[in-house]
Amino acid sequence: MRDRFRDARRPRGALRVAQALVAAVSLLVFGGVWYGWTNVDNALTHADVIDPGAKTSSGPQNILLVGIDTRVDAQGNPIPPAVLGQLHAGSANDGADATDTMIVIHIPADGGKATGFSIPRDSYVQLAGRYGKHKINSAYTYAETAAVKTLQAQGVSGAQLWLQAAQAGAKNSIQTVEQFTGLTINHYAAVNLVGFYDISEAIGGVQVCLKHATRDSYSGADFPAGVQTIQGRSALAFVRQRHGLPNGDLDRIKRQQVFMAAMAKTVTSAGTLTNPAKLDGLLGAIKKSITVDQDWDLFGFAQRLRGITGGDIQFLTIPVVSISLRTPEDGDAVEVDPQHVRAFIAQQITGTPAPSSPAPSTPTSSAPGVTVDVFNANGATGLAAHVLDTLAAQGYAKGEAVTVANRRHSTIDYARGEETAARAVAKALGGMSIVPDSALPSGHVRVYLGRDYAGAESGTTPQAYVQPAATGAPPADPVTAGGVPCID
Repeated sequence: MRDRFRDARRPRGALRVAQALVAAVSLLVFGGVWYGWTNVDNALTHADVIDPGAKTSSGPQNILLVGIDTRVDAQGNPIPPAVLGQLHAGSANDGADATDTMIVIHIPADGGKATGFSIPRDSYVQLAGRYGKHKINSAYTYAETAAVKTLQAQGVSGAQLWLQAAQAGAKNSIQTVEQFTGLTINHYAAVNLVGFYDISEAIGGVQVCLKHATRDSYSGADFPAGVQTIQGRSALAFVRQRHGLPNGDLDRIKRQQVFMAAMAKTVTSAGTLTNPAKLDGLLGAIKKSITVDQDWDLFGFAQRLRGITGGDIQFLTIPVVSISLRTPEDGDAVEVDPQHVRAFIAQQITGTPAPSSPAPSTPTSSAPGVTVDVFNANGATGLAAHVLDTLAAQGYAKGEAVTVANRRHSTIDYARGEETAARAVAKALGGMSIVPDSALPSGHVRVYLGRDYAGAESGTTPQAYVQPAATGAPPADPVTAGGVPCID
């Protein structure tokens, strides 16, 4: 196993990138240069990652746009160390790949105003693929790492190893985003490190504005206050910086949105569309950098979007509860309420008011009517079934007994209104942390047995820790491509 898969979930500071901005702009604004896709489509890397039932060219479209923090290009070839050094990107062995920028673009059926929903990379959610509850950007990492092990055992190596593993990572990311947002993802686009650099260079940079001068050694950011044009290395530093910003990752998302809006304005301007050299450079950079889902008719899609201009794209950040959620093994994360997020997205798409969250109910008893699922992340054979039988003997309804990827700490997730039941289950199992999860169906409690679980008699934590209930703080105002707002 290569060193790049060592400690896949560790935070990597400056290695958090925003390459999905490029994919978003290239796909959404090329309605104005639709003929370009006749030459680009065949040269792009394609991946079979979309469920057949979601492949449609009619009706509303939801596109998952990701920036892959990877050290290989779209064809699976290693990025040269000299290039990584220029981009403050570390070495080829510096951790595993992750989707460190995730944006869902919704395009109405009539091809009208598009909306981009930014998802903080550290959002703490239930991952698809039975990998447990972790930061959303690790959905890609877990599946890719598992695929690499399987493929290497089959003798696959070189570029094909990374292309096939990346496909597994993309599929799991798509499924995780779908279950988190409630949206069906119809298309997928990803761009790598060098892609962001090359494309921002190709269009001659974009104009941004900062309220204050800032310097950050992690990302390489070094900017004066005021309006300025950035491209290439400076553009990458601008959208990666989070150290030294008042709201950390949320401020970084605001930068990504502002940069994307500015890029959209630049790409749709006459200066780009009527300049053959710029246009050829942009098309050439896109060919090298972007991966899209298989069977996506980009030419037809671009024709559908020919009327879209920079001002017809707005960017929003999903609502969050807290940016400092303590987690069992992933450090601090961003706390999100899936039910509130789904309501917020539905409100933006349909224009209908989001329903208010129901008041928590108080169960009359800890066991009757409560279904318990047990996920074995301990590694001990048969542990989930054994613990589930133990709880069933105490009156709980038996749910799933599943073996999942190992994790260090044990936790219990509980649905709305089931805090009392979760506390009772935690007590029955010797004590462990309990965490609310509005994505769980009513009447359910989910137990994760980590490596620290040694039986009901031993206890896993001295006292159950309860995360605060979701409050659903209102999101910031949307960013559009109509102007150049000054930001932190």
